[in-house]
Amino acid sequence: MPEVSDTLLEIERTVHNRIMARSGEERLNMGAEMFESAREMIKASLPSGLSETEQRRLLFKRIYGKEMRLE
Repeated sequence: MPEVSDTLLEIERTVHNRIMARSGEERLNMGAEMFESAREMIKASLPSGLSETEQRRLLFKRIYGKEMRLE
């Protein structure tokens, strides 16, 4: 199935080039910030009143798609 995008190829290239023009450290920080934002959004969607342990287990499952194994 072909990939669907509503972004013009020229804009996509411009954004890609601007990101790649940043240092490796800046790109790493951007990725870490995006991951942290995603974690916070997931945490906000979890039921309230969960224990810290249960919140961590559900967060792990939503991010990685599998149960956390404690051995």
